[in-house]
Amino acid sequence: MLRSSRLLGAAPLALVLLSAIALAETPAKRPTAPVYAKSVQRWHAPSPDAAPALDDHGRPLLVLHSLNTADRVTLAAAGPSGGFRASDLDRAAFVLREPATGNEHPIEPRLADLVYRVETHFAAQEIRIISGYRTPARGTASNHGKGRAMDFIVPGATDAEVAAYARELGFVGVGIYPTSGFVHLDVRDRSYFWSDSSGPGRRNRERGILGDLARSSDREATVRGELPTSPCILALDVDAALRSCVRPAPARDEDEDPGD
Repeated sequence: MLRSSRLLGAAPLALVLLSAIALAETPAKRPTAPVYAKSVQRWHAPSPDAAPALDDHGRPLLVLHSLNTADRVTLAAAGPSGGFRASDLDRAAFVLREPATGNEHPIEPRLADLVYRVETHFAAQEIRIISGYRTPARGTASNHGKGRAMDFIVPGATDAEVAAYARELGFVGVGIYPTSGFVHLDVRDRSYFWSDSSGPGRRNRERGILGDLARSSDREATVRGELPTSPCILALDVDAALRSCVRPAPARDEDEDPGD
């Protein structure tokens, strides 16, 4: 269910404006390659003298910071692998809303848990969000439109390092975007990994990679007792929800699953 967001009280920062331009689809608004590359470099740099936030028990807090709106939320986890209250996930959904429309969607709890594991693995100050929820276009089925995907940056870590760790989590989609400068992570019922060399606002150039690793990661996750994320989604439209639970016959090879 979509919900209209609250109005922002502060104007976006210059860095946020660059991010918004970078994600725009209008060719005239695309930044030049050198300008965008410098922005990506800044986004990856940790804030000086800022340590990871901890709760009263010394456990790291999950900090989500949207580069497009400058909104930030800090969430306390129930344990080292995550676990967040429903009210906190609702606050996260607001930060992950679609900036252009204000639309938001409930976040899949397992996605929050995995992003928390990424943050703690790299002892990062925060997770910097490039894109969270995106209103689905007609005829598309992106995980961004189901509250199951984030495009993000981990300050202080390279995208290659982040993608390599995320691929170990099991039952995930992990995409690395070396030109645009971020990592995509989503939750799904079968892992799929890809690389996309397209620049911001350009047509996707996705290429599936590491199919054997995707299958072995899922096997190892199963041994650990982790479960895949069901293809079902929660919705007020019961008929639509039931349709989402029906998996169509695969139309392509296992190594060619759609990414986002």
